[in-house]
Amino acid sequence: VQLVESGGGSAQPGGSLTLSCVASGSWSERYCMAWFRQSVGKEREGLATISTRTGNTYTADSVKGRFTISQDNAQNTLYLQIDSLKLEDTAIYYCAAGPPWAGFNTAHYKYWGQGTQVTVS
Repeated sequence: VQLVESGGGSAQPGGSLTLSCVASGSWSERYCMAWFRQSVGKEREGLATISTRTGNTYTADSVKGRFTISQDNAQNTLYLQIDSLKLEDTAIYYCAAGPPWAGFNTAHYKYWGQGTQVTVS
């Protein structure tokens, strides 16, 4: 299973970005997809999860209202819409695939993408 993120780059505060994560293999085999981020000197932070089976989503309080997770099952693609960008959103953003109960526990995720850099300045 491979996950490949794209869509990162440089943006100004107040702007928007949409990150994508394309998954190889059968989409139905992955029950919980998630976005995490990690900035320099900080632990990896869970942002949002989505069930590939039900479409139910969960977004961390720290980014709720600005970050939106979605999926296109036909394209095996996960998205993260980031609005009202802030300087503190600068980080490497990762998508991950895991079991339904994975939540924001990084240890539960077996598959990770390589990450895409988002820089807000």
